[in-house]
Amino acid sequence: MSGLLRIRWAIAPAIAPRPLINCNRCGGIRSYRCSEKFRVNANGKRIDAWLIYRCTGCDNSWNFTIFERCNRRDIEPKLLAALESNDPALARRHAFDATALRSRIGRIEEFPDVAVRKELLDGGPDCAAALWVELRLDAATPLRLDGLLAGELGISRSRLQAWDDRRLLVVEPDGARALRRPARDGMAIRIDLGGEADREAVVSAACG
Repeated sequence: MSGLLRIRWAIAPAIAPRPLINCNRCGGIRSYRCSEKFRVNANGKRIDAWLIYRCTGCDNSWNFTIFERCNRRDIEPKLLAALESNDPALARRHAFDATALRSRIGRIEEFPDVAVRKELLDGGPDCAAALWVELRLDAATPLRLDGLLAGELGISRSRLQAWDDRRLLVVEPDGARALRRPARDGMAIRIDLGGEADREAVVSAACG
């Protein structure tokens, strides 16, 4: 049982962050969901663009500013076309930018739901005694690393912590206390499974 199994997990957050706004129709703080639609306004050579959000209670709208009074010649034609056509990839990129959203509105609601696609990079599952899991995220997620690993490997968080304490689990580049932090793009997790009775089940789960 020697060998290192290298796997890449491509992680896509499933639900975009939602700003918490005082809705003048509902009469209180409500979460607003991204509509995946842009609004573009041209005033002469000046362009304004917003990503439209809708109140989850009454469908009232709120606009998240992308451009404000920007000269048309300073905007790439492809980008302007993407805004005008409600390009899904562009809408997703802005919708999942929690930092920009928080800086504009202050309070946001975040969700840990993710979809994980697993790709074998090197090694064979049948002879693997250790895992090397590389994380690739297309957007930030509040999901803690221990929650991600526990869910995808089918084990408990306490077992992960025990592995960490015994140095059977190592996270790069964050190291100590990484398990309690959100999963991030570029993280790599090595797990030594050589002495684990359920090694085959954990390896199988890691491969998906």
